[in-house]
Amino acid sequence: MEIKITTKQILNVLYILSWLIFVGICIDTGGILSNAIYAFFFNPVIAKNFWSGLDLSSLYEFDKGYFLVQTSLMSIVGIMKAIMFYLIIKLIHDKKLNLLQPFSNEVRKFIFTLTFLTFGIGLFSSWAMNYSEWFKSKGVIMPEIHLQKIDGAGVWLFMSVVLLIIAQIFKRGIEIQEENELTV
Repeated sequence: MEIKITTKQILNVLYILSWLIFVGICIDTGGILSNAIYAFFFNPVIAKNFWSGLDLSSLYEFDKGYFLVQTSLMSIVGIMKAIMFYLIIKLIHDKKLNLLQPFSNEVRKFIFTLTFLTFGIGLFSSWAMNYSEWFKSKGVIMPEIHLQKIDGAGVWLFMSVVLLIIAQIFKRGIEIQEENELTV
């Protein structure tokens, strides 16, 4: 007995996974953002047991401004990840991905947008990682990079280059497709 999985079924599974990831990232980013605001304006004690068990109290005691910048960078990275998955969900939900003619301007714009988002995630992750390392050099006790959800800057930057190449391939595919339509 042969099990045949169609592209449409795979897209449906990816649609559901994208929703789950999107919701998870939104919850995580919202937790970071709300805890940062609450710690900064109302109760600095919360920095000791920050979102997901992070201890940013040493950073808060070192400098409130640096605390705000670091948590802002963590939030920006999370927001950009959430936007990325929102765009994936929107592409699949709005049925703008035509499997009969995949080379469309909608998909090209989508890939270019993902390219810039992944580049931004890599850039802000790198900035936050370097900032965290700088704090450590100043004697501030900082949680590990992966716990701050700012790791993998190099991977995000690499992914942006790969997506840029794919976007250029799609751009050329659209040009060829339009030439063929004019020839007929």
